[in-house]
Amino acid sequence: MENGNELSSSSSYLSNGSTDHDSLVPALNLESGNTLDFLSLSKLSNSLEKLLVDANYDYSDVEIVVEGIPVGVNRCLLAARSQFFHELFKKGNGDNAGEGKLRYLMSDLVSNGHVGYEAFNVLLSYMYTGKLKPFPAEVSTCVDSSCMHDVCLPAINYAVELMYASATFQIREFVMLVQRRLFYFVEKAAVEDFIPILVVAFKFQLNELLSCCIERVARSDMDSIVLEKELPPEIYTKIKVQRNGVGGAALPMVTEVNPLLEKRIKQVHRALDSYDVELVRRLLDESNVTLDDAYALHYATAFCDPKVFKEVLGLGLADLNRKDSRGYTVLHVAARRKAPSILMALLAKGVCAMESISDGQTAITICRRSTRPKDYNQETKQGEESNKDRICIDVLEREVQRISEAGYMPNYMSISTDATTDDIMRLDYLVSRVAFAGRFFPAEAKLAMETADAEWTSLYKDLTSKSLNGKYKEVDLNEAPAFCANRLQLKLQALRKTVEMGRRYFPHCSEVLDNFLDDVPDDFFLEKGTAEEKRNKKARFMELKEEVQKAVCKDIAENKKSGRLSTSSSSCSPSQRIKKK
Repeated sequence: MENGNELSSSSSYLSNGSTDHDSLVPALNLESGNTLDFLSLSKLSNSLEKLLVDANYDYSDVEIVVEGIPVGVNRCLLAARSQFFHELFKKGNGDNAGEGKLRYLMSDLVSNGHVGYEAFNVLLSYMYTGKLKPFPAEVSTCVDSSCMHDVCLPAINYAVELMYASATFQIREFVMLVQRRLFYFVEKAAVEDFIPILVVAFKFQLNELLSCCIERVARSDMDSIVLEKELPPEIYTKIKVQRNGVGGAALPMVTEVNPLLEKRIKQVHRALDSYDVELVRRLLDESNVTLDDAYALHYATAFCDPKVFKEVLGLGLADLNRKDSRGYTVLHVAARRKAPSILMALLAKGVCAMESISDGQTAITICRRSTRPKDYNQETKQGEESNKDRICIDVLEREVQRISEAGYMPNYMSISTDATTDDIMRLDYLVSRVAFAGRFFPAEAKLAMETADAEWTSLYKDLTSKSLNGKYKEVDLNEAPAFCANRLQLKLQALRKTVEMGRRYFPHCSEVLDNFLDDVPDDFFLEKGTAEEKRNKKARFMELKEEVQKAVCKDIAENKKSGRLSTSSSSCSPSQRIKKK
């Protein structure tokens, strides 16, 4: 079985999307009764397909909303094909969608799993026509050009979506087709990738598939802590029993330890689950357990809120390049989770992006092979956050480029105790720049600020309230001069780092900000001027917003090229004065 389309069997043939009744196999023996049956069934199938693909034949009387997209269906046909829909429509308790149609939400129909728009359309086409359409590449493949797309994570997740849909809607023959594909994944895929298969097999009592999954996991070196966290308790217990039965073939993340030490390690993990990093610190002080013993940073990277992760990282007690039993560093775990703030915090700490796991995959490969083209190529409207999958890949690719280009490292100025007029001017400019970045590029600006904040905490408390008005010139006369200067320098340091992170990972977004800040007059940030001048400033502001999407797309398109830009200065605008400093 080479690809997802081979789910089809002799009773299910592929559709090319055509609705032409005469586009049949040319060489047919019309004297055969079986051939006449085939012709009749093909015409019936093609006729029913028109109800789905041809707007002129839209006689739908029910809407099913999938991922925010309404899909029109014919109640009588679905009820005839599915006992689930027969009972659902018989109750008639859907919401009113207008024009006499009932509306149902897919999230309500499939409450124990996720079914995407593309997966539902494939199943719907099968219910109407008896044909299995080719799997759409945008959701069943990954963005890694070197991948065969036979066992990558998007291919697995797409098949799991089909199983949730077909099993919930009780389309038994389709369940059997998908199950064949899932068996293939269990045999060929990495153990950590087919955990969703094990879960769906358990939920729908696919006992043969479930037994196969349990046996494979039990004989693997998959970490027992991860299994206990991700699997239903009944399944984890079965795997634990089977592992003991085969002599403990697996090597857990935490090597076998004495009961007291194991108890301490679990206490550390429970403290992380409770967002209590201070308790983690106390547990470490009261015992001989270290963060590395408990793989606490791995655990926080995989399962905890990014804020908790950053607190654990800030303790400075963990080996950032430590590998677990499967050869994963914390950066590899972060790449699987695809949390941009965690990735950038680790890279800012100097974690090596070129480190690979046992099969040769680096963090960027892991991230690419878990990202669908649909997500990576998703268009972002002005002012909306970019897709986090795309940001993660973009950040990692730029880090790899940076390493290959002689290992560029930012050089931050040391903190001075003297606050000068130039410092205040720099602060005005940097505050405005970061604030405008938040307006133009919300996701990218947030990541740059969070990465800077990983080392300089509590420095952005009042940024939002003073962002566009240049109010940092105000001075507290009751504050000691040395303390005031130190506070000012700390804010300068953090804002410089924020801008540096933006230039490092999002250079074209930074270029848009450079152009914008060079063009506007000095009093733009103070919101001075007549009503006409304010209107002109607002018009210029809106013009720059049109360049936002272009900059984001340009950053993505040049992922494989140099990401840094040279800057020049020739005038006396605020930003250029700062660049000359």
